[in-house]
Amino acid sequence: MTRHRTVRQIVATTDVHSSFDNAAPFLTHLRVLRPTSLIVDCGDFFEGSGYYRLAHGTVERDILLKLYDVLAPGNHGWPHHFEPELHRLTVCANAVDATGQALFRRLHTTRIAGRRVAITAVIGQQAFNAIPAEHRAEHRVTDPVQALREVMLAHHHEVDDWVLLSHSGFDEDLKLAAACPFLDVIFAGHCHSTRYGPVRVGDTLIVKGRELTDGYAIATPVGPGWGAGTTRFPDRTPTLVPAELAPLEAKIGELRQQLTAVLGPVTKTYRHRTPDRRDLLLDLAARLRTGLGLDAVILNESVLRPVPLGDTLTLGDLLAIEPFDNQLVHAHVPEDFRQNLHGLLAHLTERAGPLVTTPDPLPDGITTVLTTDYLADTYLAGRTHAAGLLLGQAVKHVLTAPVPGGTR
Repeated sequence: MTRHRTVRQIVATTDVHSSFDNAAPFLTHLRVLRPTSLIVDCGDFFEGSGYYRLAHGTVERDILLKLYDVLAPGNHGWPHHFEPELHRLTVCANAVDATGQALFRRLHTTRIAGRRVAITAVIGQQAFNAIPAEHRAEHRVTDPVQALREVMLAHHHEVDDWVLLSHSGFDEDLKLAAACPFLDVIFAGHCHSTRYGPVRVGDTLIVKGRELTDGYAIATPVGPGWGAGTTRFPDRTPTLVPAELAPLEAKIGELRQQLTAVLGPVTKTYRHRTPDRRDLLLDLAARLRTGLGLDAVILNESVLRPVPLGDTLTLGDLLAIEPFDNQLVHAHVPEDFRQNLHGLLAHLTERAGPLVTTPDPLPDGITTVLTTDYLADTYLAGRTHAAGLLLGQAVKHVLTAPVPGGTR
């Protein structure tokens, strides 16, 4: 903590996803809040834009170490929370290794407006399952309700109030509040919904900040309880960044310049539109199946992000639309589902969200499909071989028009 810091409130961001186009107001405002605020994040600070793809998390790490006090791990950027400096900031009550030992500190305690406040975190099972399999090998999560009750019983005599950073989704947090009435505030994350709260369940307030550096949630002791709400970061008007953050803002500016590189003219179908993810994936899947002579293609909608397009496609546009660097691979259909393709799609939808498949319905008897390396390694029976094509390359091909006399 900085000298003479008197903390009166908690400020929580969530699902930043490396969105730094609005970096100057974001950084400056958090720096202004920091002397009187405990700054926390509810997960998924990493991954989701070209800034992460180009700088591999170095920008995010610098921001977290300069401005934040406590972090909850999310499914995106999970490995970064094991880096020593970030590991010291991370708390989670229900993430354990294969032997049952905690992967992170279970609790952070501090004083806020004179109260002894416990800050803990959980990651939901669905969010944990979304971590690529190789990144969570030998890791697992326990039941969040049981984990929270155990932490409370072990430390109830040490603190006055309980605050939870949850990377589970707003609906799951409503259930957590009902099951753990000792919680005073739940800061929600992971859900990407337009539901921000605050919502009260008993004596517990659930609140979620706006994602993608658009805003934050705030909670303040009020009388014997707490008050909570949400607000936006300032707009994109020019902001003078404090001197200690100037090198970081300059680095973001250099990356932003790289992201302006033009990849080609946007085809008429998608020009001056924000492509619907499903429509774009249907177009993409149909082209892949025809062009590669495939039996079937399965893609999950969450593999892409909706981004407004203009006349030209920039590198920043492409890396924002397909931010996760997915490879296209041929994957085995699990034997248990080969005679039950409807069951396979239900299984995948439950874990990975809405799907796009072509053809629809899938043909009987298929044993392999074209999909992403993420789906192949996490939910299917592994890959047979790579398709030699990145998903981003395929997306670029669909979005850009041929250049007369040249190639794309």
